[in-house]
Amino acid sequence: MVGTAVGLATIAAVTVALLPFRPRLSRAVPALVLVIPVVVAAVVGRRTPALITALVGAAVFSFSFVPPYDRVSIASAEDWVALGVFLFVAVVLGTLVAREAERSDAAEERAEEIRRLYDRNEQLTLERGRLLEEANRVALMERLDEQRSALLRSVSHDLRTPLATIRTVASDLREGTAYSAETRDQLLDLVGDEAERLNRIVENLLSMSRIETGALQPDRQAVALDEMVDDRVRKLERLLRHVRVEIDLPPSLPLVDADYVQLDQVISNLLENAARHAPEGSTVRIAARGVGGEMVEVSVADEGNGVPPAEGDVIFEPFRRSQGSSSSGVGLAICKAVIEAHGGHVGVTDAEGGGARFWFTVPAEGAHG
Repeated sequence: MVGTAVGLATIAAVTVALLPFRPRLSRAVPALVLVIPVVVAAVVGRRTPALITALVGAAVFSFSFVPPYDRVSIASAEDWVALGVFLFVAVVLGTLVAREAERSDAAEERAEEIRRLYDRNEQLTLERGRLLEEANRVALMERLDEQRSALLRSVSHDLRTPLATIRTVASDLREGTAYSAETRDQLLDLVGDEAERLNRIVENLLSMSRIETGALQPDRQAVALDEMVDDRVRKLERLLRHVRVEIDLPPSLPLVDADYVQLDQVISNLLENAARHAPEGSTVRIAARGVGGEMVEVSVADEGNGVPPAEGDVIFEPFRRSQGSSSSGVGLAICKAVIEAHGGHVGVTDAEGGGARFWFTVPAEGAHG
């Protein structure tokens, strides 16, 4: 074994080095020096080489440094004591050194095992991250596919009715169907209403595209809500013709800091949503009030069937419809995105007289300046 060979070689080297000084050395000096090969053998080869080296060292000690020299002899009790002490010290020290060396080896092995486990853990972490990224990518692709399918269903559903109405009226007028002047005016108004409806659908889809690309940035200005609401109700008069519209905006209502076009689209979507769900002859209420001096809350309430509590949050997600709704689910998602871009919040609660009350908040003019 390597440890034994190294120990024996060290004994030979030490013996050769001490022999010229043998007459002048006490027995303690070679006894101490011959312990060195035992320690070296213990470090290199651990216990067994250390024990072999200790026994050989004891023989060499007796042969070379205990008179009479050059033969193994024990002439006195002192020789026995010296040899026994040497052998005891050599064996004990060799055993201790070997044990510590073995512990060091075990510690190194554990450290190496820990390093391998750490490296493996790093690999697993990277692999898990890659798999998670791949899963997220797949989930995103699935979501995009679902939204694409929902968009196609939405466009098919929302565009079919106004286009069919416009095509039917245009076909009748082109064929020269005899209508009274009043009926012709009503038909033309109907075409105008359906064209306006198509325009709102297209605007919503374009806004949805800007939202998804992160391009929805408000161009803020001071906006008078009373003027905007009056203008919206007037332009949507035919859409709201089957309900009564009540407007409750106090004269002291502050201006709001908002993008006029985007806020106008929010109010239009909420009014159209209320008109779609409000029963014939019911009331749609538009109200606003200051909140905390920094925000203004605007609400649109109808007397329809309301929104189930479980749908209070998901109803604002793109292409999500409430129960019994025939809309595409785009309008409310746009409302949420626009209001959050302004630093406000949007939500839905039960109206006092039944139905749904949609509300949103926007900053008052000068509230942050």
